[in-house]
Amino acid sequence: MSSRAGPSIAAEDSESIRDQAARLSNKCGRGQSNHVVGARVLTRIPKDLRLETAASTSRSMIKGRPPRLSQIFQSYDAPLFFVTVCTLHRHRFPSLKAANDALVVYGTRAIKEFNVALGRYVIMPDHLHFFVRGDQNFVLGNWVKGLKRAILKAFPKEKDQFLWQPGFFDHLLRNDESYAQKWEYVRENPVRAGLVHCSEDWPYTGEIVYIDRA
Repeated sequence: MSSRAGPSIAAEDSESIRDQAARLSNKCGRGQSNHVVGARVLTRIPKDLRLETAASTSRSMIKGRPPRLSQIFQSYDAPLFFVTVCTLHRHRFPSLKAANDALVVYGTRAIKEFNVALGRYVIMPDHLHFFVRGDQNFVLGNWVKGLKRAILKAFPKEKDQFLWQPGFFDHLLRNDESYAQKWEYVRENPVRAGLVHCSEDWPYTGEIVYIDRA
């Protein structure tokens, strides 16, 4: 619309609304954005769909707030993480058995008290691998910090800054990634490291909670 002041333009001297809409549509067809400020939506939407969409929006939003996350993600599986935690400078654990026992206690408490499932894991001399899944309140970073503290307590003579490498490595398994296939590779780490001839012979591996995913 023009910003100049003046009397109303006669209908016969102005473009019709239909002509303006056609001109805007042609511009959009040449690659311009179809989000035109002040123009009506050019795409025709069935009336029933418009009414249903408006009703759904009004039910799911209160005072401009988006729907609760639990309502949005309730049909999705909880994410499954593959995590690797390393010791600082690949310093060996003082005792693999003590580290394994601490992990089992922590993982057992996690599922009973916090609804966090620690799945399959393997502890190597200077690092550990595991799979973990939590609910919508699960914060992976905080949980891993707790695991580090739990294992550290098994070694009273060790100090935190000398035992653990800062941070951790994590990978979110996509829907098309197989948990079983990933585990089959990880469980062979002791064999590849020359620690045992068969993965079943490595005692510092296990599964705290069965995670139902192929």
